[in-house]
Amino acid sequence: MASVFEYAPAPESRAVVDIAPSYGLFIDGEFTEAAGGKVFKTVSPSTEEVLAEVAQASAEDIDRAVKAARKAFGKWSALPGTERAKYLFRIARIIQERSRELAVLETLDNGKPIRETRDTDLPLVAAHFFYYAGWADKLGHAGLGADPRPLGVAGQIIPWNFPLLMLAWKIAPALATGNTVVLKPAETTPLSALFFADICRQAGLPKGVVNIVTGDGGTGAALVSHPDIDKIAFTGSTAVGKAIAREIAGTDKRATLELGGKGANIVFDDAPVDQAVEGIVTGIFFNQGQVCCAGSRLLVQESVHDEVLESLKRRLSTLRVGDPLDKNTDLGAINSAEQLARITALAETGEAEGAERWSPACDLPSSGYWFAPTLFTNVTQAHTIARDEIFGPVLSVLTFRTPEEAVAKANNTQYGLSAGIWTEKGSRILAVAARLRAGVVWANTFNKFDPTSPFGGYKESGYGREGGRHGLEAYLAPSSPEGER
Repeated sequence: MASVFEYAPAPESRAVVDIAPSYGLFIDGEFTEAAGGKVFKTVSPSTEEVLAEVAQASAEDIDRAVKAARKAFGKWSALPGTERAKYLFRIARIIQERSRELAVLETLDNGKPIRETRDTDLPLVAAHFFYYAGWADKLGHAGLGADPRPLGVAGQIIPWNFPLLMLAWKIAPALATGNTVVLKPAETTPLSALFFADICRQAGLPKGVVNIVTGDGGTGAALVSHPDIDKIAFTGSTAVGKAIAREIAGTDKRATLELGGKGANIVFDDAPVDQAVEGIVTGIFFNQGQVCCAGSRLLVQESVHDEVLESLKRRLSTLRVGDPLDKNTDLGAINSAEQLARITALAETGEAEGAERWSPACDLPSSGYWFAPTLFTNVTQAHTIARDEIFGPVLSVLTFRTPEEAVAKANNTQYGLSAGIWTEKGSRILAVAARLRAGVVWANTFNKFDPTSPFGGYKESGYGREGGRHGLEAYLAPSSPEGER
């Protein structure tokens, strides 16, 4: 009998990050208390330990932040692109210099494994600032007119699954194009945005160009409805995205909405099984499945279903669930008790509707928010778990016989954000990808991101694109300057 290879604990040190007991709002270049004096606590999902108290911004605080951003807009937008680029390059370099600190902070506040924050999140955060710094003096060559102009003040609302990365996706193009920003991080993960505020000061960014306001959904609603906001950028749930669209309808506010997803990962009978299994695991268990573009629906050609499923179960049995600060950990904690309850309820619904549930044997920690990697077989398109976004480490397995059936099943969803194709035939990749109604289609890989590539969806996955040259368009107007009021 082969011996089991055991991993010794390899914890990352918490000493590299210094979390203050409390944080205020970052408005006009300074940290300040909320007008109403209200605060909330942010906790570590893996231990339920309180990390810090954070200010709860009110409508009055939002107004202060928007006024600071409006005041800063004139000078910031008038700077030559080469000068704005210097600030973005400086921010990117500081992020690289502080990457270990920020990775530990993100893992503590979010619950995802340190391997992911260290090796994926932080390198991409810096890369986005580097990339858009390069665009700042080339906007006339972006295909958006000879002399595109910034819109004005951008209100940005980011989710809790990739707090610092989503901040970079939004702030970097906004600043490169000459806009100023009021950003609200998610209530459960405010700390990395507040640390970014300190990075802005360290980089010498002019006051008011970036403002960080923390709070709950009411804070976000006040930001969306503020009359002096020119652009809303939101990443989050489809329900909230619809509410934002209704709120700004009839106004001249622009918007990009990156919402939910129910991505199909399609495995054909000629796919390299071991490689496909690794892609399946990455597609649904990366960040505990808390990814809008997760490959949460696995479509396997019938002739290889048993082989793929056997290999997949064997691979899942090797996943390590536990302390996210341990460098050996594959799956960390679910972000909040509320999200854990949602995942649990949807998984129970899957069982109640007749799907067959399976999880590998694994010991979950006694404190914190945890959910074992789970897959469901005997799933049909009528099952709730095949239709609703679970946003957790839960995979639904369906089958197909022909490429036409695969495309039909993949497109049979209200979402349209992502998809994956696994086959050795390049002609099949191109033929199937062209027929998938998804904003991003990966071929023989999954969950690969690059700042030069646009990201976004169709249908209830939202509209607009972030990343690449396309990401500039949402922050630019082709005519005379707006926002000078």
